[in-house]
Amino acid sequence: MNKKLIILDIICYAALPFLIWKYGRDIMGDYPAMLISTIPGFIYTIYRFILERQFNIAGLFVIGSLFIGTTVDLLSGSAEQMLWNGIYLGLFYVLVHLIALVLMRPLALYFAVDFVYLQGYPRKQSTALYYKKDIFMWFQLIQILFIVRGLFMAGLKTWLLQKYGVDGNDQMLIYRQISSWFFGLLITAGFFYTSVPVSKYFARKQAEAKTEPL
Repeated sequence: MNKKLIILDIICYAALPFLIWKYGRDIMGDYPAMLISTIPGFIYTIYRFILERQFNIAGLFVIGSLFIGTTVDLLSGSAEQMLWNGIYLGLFYVLVHLIALVLMRPLALYFAVDFVYLQGYPRKQSTALYYKKDIFMWFQLIQILFIVRGLFMAGLKTWLLQKYGVDGNDQMLIYRQISSWFFGLLITAGFFYTSVPVSKYFARKQAEAKTEPL
């Protein structure tokens, strides 16, 4: 993750939502302020989606999650219910990742296929390579990380909400971003590790093609 994206993450996912919530709730009320505080992150996520050309399974998952999350926020009716619904929605995604893990169809694998495809590697070959036993187990581990992250975030938000109520939204914004970076680094490291076999495979294929007699 480069410095520019880290700064944008801080601004759009933490700083702006925090400022809007902190100084807007007295003027607009808790629920409107909380809704408006999600707008910077929404716009920034769309921007990253277009910038990184994620028109694939990973991109569709991000946009689908964004659409569902925004719809749930708008239908919540109150700031507290909005926070609880966010926790329930997070647990729903944990269930989705768990089902994918049990069915031996880890979403992490398909996200990785999209990642290496953007680097120029064909989907069909990279998918077949990733399903080899010694590589596939790493995607199952990454999938478990998605589940652990979801459970940790849901537990943290539940604890803060029960202890501080809606006033705990300040801490939620900060702790959520720090936790997101921590798990994000672990997951990114896993994806980079699993991309190595694909790059080596295609480098070997290119070398073989060059040595073949005309």
